[in-house]
Amino acid sequence: MKTLKKLILPLLFLTFIFSCDNSNSGGENKSAPSISVKLVDAPGDFKAVNVEIVDVMIKMDDDTEGDNGWMSLEVQNETVNLLDFTGGLNKVLVDRFPIPEGTLSQMRLVLGDGNTIVIENDLNEDKEYDLKTPSAQQSGLKLKVNAAIEAGYTYDFILDFDVEKSIVNAGNSSNIILKPVLYVSTEASSGIIEGIVEPSDVASIVTVLVDDMGTEETDDDFIISANTDESGAFALWGVPEGTYDVIAMPLDEESDYTEGSALAVSVINGQTTIIGDPIQLDFKPGSISGDVTNDIVVTVTVKDSVTEEVVATIDSNANGEFLFEEIPVGVYTVTISATDYVSQIYSKDSSTDVLVTANTETVLDVITLEAI
Repeated sequence: MKTLKKLILPLLFLTFIFSCDNSNSGGENKSAPSISVKLVDAPGDFKAVNVEIVDVMIKMDDDTEGDNGWMSLEVQNETVNLLDFTGGLNKVLVDRFPIPEGTLSQMRLVLGDGNTIVIENDLNEDKEYDLKTPSAQQSGLKLKVNAAIEAGYTYDFILDFDVEKSIVNAGNSSNIILKPVLYVSTEASSGIIEGIVEPSDVASIVTVLVDDMGTEETDDDFIISANTDESGAFALWGVPEGTYDVIAMPLDEESDYTEGSALAVSVINGQTTIIGDPIQLDFKPGSISGDVTNDIVVTVTVKDSVTEEVVATIDSNANGEFLFEEIPVGVYTVTISATDYVSQIYSKDSSTDVLVTANTETVLDVITLEAI
């Protein structure tokens, strides 16, 4: 029989959500307390990260070191892909398991050794590798929870596994190491942000920057992130109370879209904040270039064709060449002028409209000005 090598992880991000499960108000006996544990994941740039879940264990009324006093929550032994649990999705590890009253002092997440990662290689092929575990990680690191457990209540814990930070390449070797990083917060000091990103068919990552200590230093800051699902929905778990700018960015760097945002989103401890309006991804800007054959310096003005608002004005080089960058997607008119020459509105096929599309350079046909 194969001996299972256990890996016991420090739970460094654990969202504790407290909810009443018994509305009795008289002298009736309250039900025994119970605990649920759900697993969620911060996004990572991998095809799959498969970890073998062996157990979740707790220690009641005991802050001491050592292996005595641990209580199993009887988790089903299975291998899960952590990347399946982003964007508000979660994996239920423990569902309303009865536990004693008292203080839940410590918790452990126990992994086996059947952990693998799938990465796309240079040939765009998916390749699976074993995830190796440093011996120091196998010694059993623990989290001190110190949560009061009372009869009549259900206590929900959310474990947030940060895949991106947990995978380490071992120098020039082929070894890929699993050094688990998880984060912890409680409902008393955190909430949830939910919303939708549009267009919904553009897979995106949504983030908030948390100033952990409320100081100007950035060493203590961290980012909470989640991927959108097929409908564009997302959920950011464990966000401390405060006001945040929520930023959405396409996962595909070659996308025609750039970031969108929802500004000044307020989070209240123990509550879910739902962003009312979808976060709209903006198109990446385009550019306009052209060449005046007179080989003189000309002034070129770009106006919005509908509002006639001037968007940009530049002078060409001595050869009449010009380039406008960072022009928003839209339809424009382009006017070229120079001293001693008749000003000209650029036109093509009897139309003065110049169309700028996302992430594309619009090259105008050569232009010749008429002398006065």
